[in-house]
Amino acid sequence: MARRFRGEGRHKVDAKGRVSIPALFRRVLEAGDPDWKEGLRPQLVIVYGDHRREFLECFTIEAIDEVDARIDAMPRGSPERRLLEKLVQGQSLPTEVDSDGRLVLPQKLRDKIGIESEAYFIASGDTFQIWKPETYERVDAAKTRALLDEMPEDMDILALLDRAPEV
Repeated sequence: MARRFRGEGRHKVDAKGRVSIPALFRRVLEAGDPDWKEGLRPQLVIVYGDHRREFLECFTIEAIDEVDARIDAMPRGSPERRLLEKLVQGQSLPTEVDSDGRLVLPQKLRDKIGIESEAYFIASGDTFQIWKPETYERVDAAKTRALLDEMPEDMDILALLDRAPEV
């Protein structure tokens, strides 16, 4: 099983769009890049997607290869495959971590999600997301709070795993 991203954090974004990636995230990017070895820069893919997506989703090479394989398995020319090809493969940016452990976010991507001077990173299994901090709080954190508010206060959140298939 591939290593998972864990944690969250706010990081400064400089005028050139450079932002430090959390150190633990860099280790997962290295482990998830089959071509990486000491002295090389780990590769990743940033999926920015359609107009409804308010965050950037960053995939290790292994994770995006898995997604690509599933897209490739769909019927060629089907509307669903074409949509996924556009939103996952077309609206994405292959990139790498620089020698200082930073990611360069092009202006187009910063504009898309409204990032100015700070970015919020949050782990999401085999991917991590980059948000404008205020948007994350307004959109995603609010959704999480609403879901939790529907559950009994004394509920052990790990009980949700009972719904998952056995591995």
